[in-house]
Amino acid sequence: MEFNLEKTIRPHLVGMKSYSTSRPVENKNQFILLDANENPFGNFNRYPDAENVRLKQKLAEINKVETGNLFLGNGSDELIDLIMRVFCDPGKDSVMVFNPSFVMYEIYAKMNNVQVEKLQLNSEFQLDKKEFENAISKTQAKILFLCSPNNPTGNSVDDLEYFIQSFNGIVVVDEAYIEFSPLESTVSLLNQYPNLIVLKTLSKAYGMAGLRIGVGISSVEIAAFFNRFKPPYNISSESQRLALEQLEKEDEQAENIQTILAEKEKLKKGLAENKEVVKIYPSHANFFLVEFKDAEKVYQKLHEANIYTSLRHPQLKNCLRLSVGKPEENLKVLNVLSEI
Repeated sequence: MEFNLEKTIRPHLVGMKSYSTSRPVENKNQFILLDANENPFGNFNRYPDAENVRLKQKLAEINKVETGNLFLGNGSDELIDLIMRVFCDPGKDSVMVFNPSFVMYEIYAKMNNVQVEKLQLNSEFQLDKKEFENAISKTQAKILFLCSPNNPTGNSVDDLEYFIQSFNGIVVVDEAYIEFSPLESTVSLLNQYPNLIVLKTLSKAYGMAGLRIGVGISSVEIAAFFNRFKPPYNISSESQRLALEQLEKEDEQAENIQTILAEKEKLKKGLAENKEVVKIYPSHANFFLVEFKDAEKVYQKLHEANIYTSLRHPQLKNCLRLSVGKPEENLKVLNVLSEI
């Protein structure tokens, strides 16, 4: 496949210069900083490292890529929005998404006046290849979003590489839950597909949702564009510092993931024994999509017990999305369900 990045990006951005700071990243305390109109007093008076140098070094090590392959955002949401703004002309271009899938793709498309083409998943939440081939033969969509493991269904996309290699525009594979999956990350395919962008997050398996750090991994050429056009100080100093501290605790993170996966199996077994449960869908994430006889009743009973679940996708009738919690939390869920 021939892929021309400069022909894919919105034309007026190709030669556009971005805002940049000439401030030194390392050893800032050795300098008198009078360049950014900051207050000279206070614990948080200085702007953060705009290039996220140390955090990128650690994330590159974890993902087995170079720092030049990375661009970071204030959560993956910011990166989804930025991807659309870099590649799609408002009122002209479109993006292609699975349905059901992560709702923010469609929301950000609408915010940017970008059309959305939906590819309906089958009863097992997979996309028929013939339907996909028919859709891409007619489309002018600039971007294909592939969420795998998929949210809110939990399953991974079968033969994911087939969809990546078949699409001529930008392919974004959203891997927010990949650390819970037995499958390999598509980061390993970056050298084969120059149009591929992989999104990851520190919110799920790494337990840092409060820090709001999304990770984009792509070719050096694509990453360079996003590093030019991202907001200059989009990740706070404290988020960068705390993320680095947590990322050093590799054994603790691995143990937490294994605990979640073990609890997931216990929760699945308990749910399977409940007569209100119609179906538990396969999941490679840290949650289950569960069909109940009466999901609204179950939702209300759990809510009365101060347990919050997700009942938000209109296409998934009588389904709740249940995250795996701590052992005592999962046990409470099963106890409440047993009383219905």
